[in-house]
Amino acid sequence: MIVAKRKPFEEIKNLLKGYRKVLNVGCGTCVAVCLVGGEKEVAVLNAELDMARKLEENPVEMGAITVERQCDMEYLEILDSMVDEYEALLSMACGAGIQFLAERYPAKPVLPAVDTTFLGVNQTVGWYEERCRSCSSCVLGLTGGICPVTMCAKGLYNGPCGGTNKGSCEIDKNQPCAWYQIYERLKAQNRLDCILEITPPSEWQNQIPRTVIQPGYKKQEKK
Repeated sequence: MIVAKRKPFEEIKNLLKGYRKVLNVGCGTCVAVCLVGGEKEVAVLNAELDMARKLEENPVEMGAITVERQCDMEYLEILDSMVDEYEALLSMACGAGIQFLAERYPAKPVLPAVDTTFLGVNQTVGWYEERCRSCSSCVLGLTGGICPVTMCAKGLYNGPCGGTNKGSCEIDKNQPCAWYQIYERLKAQNRLDCILEITPPSEWQNQIPRTVIQPGYKKQEKK
């Protein structure tokens, strides 16, 4: 189970400031269950953005769709015929879903409306790839949908170290350099200015197991 929280509204609005037609993509599983990124939450956020941008005399056209799961490619196929109509995609999924969306549509900026706070285990046998460290400070909007915290061996927020070598990491030649991939993705989107944004150091978090009860479920809290 993935638990998340919506980013502050001003941060979301700032991410979208240069776009006039945006598709907001919700996710119908984990973030819907925790009342953060399902169909209802997509509609609420779109209404808030529409109102705020009209008040600023800078209207935005917000599309809306909620897929079954953004972390599963087969459920993203429904978007293939839609994305060309929009300048950018806003994702209300977890960090893994955002990255999958960005991977499927590498020519489109994919911007996060949600911060992933922590991951729960899935009690089944399978093959999994880690894409998100649940850092609670998602920077995927600046890094082309590629997570530097997870995909970089050193978890670097602000560009590559001196060990990147022809697109590979110095730790293992079979491990791609995350910042090389980020550079190439942003270059293809004509967004290399994003790489100049400095992300401040994050405080150490997640030292102990946490319990989160979303506001909509507070009445079920154990006494």
